[in-house]
Amino acid sequence: MAVKTVEDATFNQETNTGVSITDFWATWCGPCRMQSPVLDVLSDEVDDVKFVKMDVDANPETPAAFGIRAIPTLLIKKDGEVVERLTGFHNKEQLAKILAKYTN
Repeated sequence: MAVKTVEDATFNQETNTGVSITDFWATWCGPCRMQSPVLDVLSDEVDDVKFVKMDVDANPETPAAFGIRAIPTLLIKKDGEVVERLTGFHNKEQLAKILAKYTN
């Protein structure tokens, strides 16, 4: 399953059921450009998690609502509740281990 791009208007609808991980990023952010391919690979390997990404410059409301001040920030939600918040680059193994806590 590919990583889906979401906007302020569609964020809650896309992330309120099941387990989701949202990548808050920007085009000018170097670490964000490193994080995106990791999520692309992981999204092909993990079936029971929805992978979404949001450009913080184009969609300021959602990052502000969650107090996101640094990027990349990854928000993991389970059934609409934020269960984990990760700031900075994380490798595939780190993310797989963290996601496994919420999908078993």
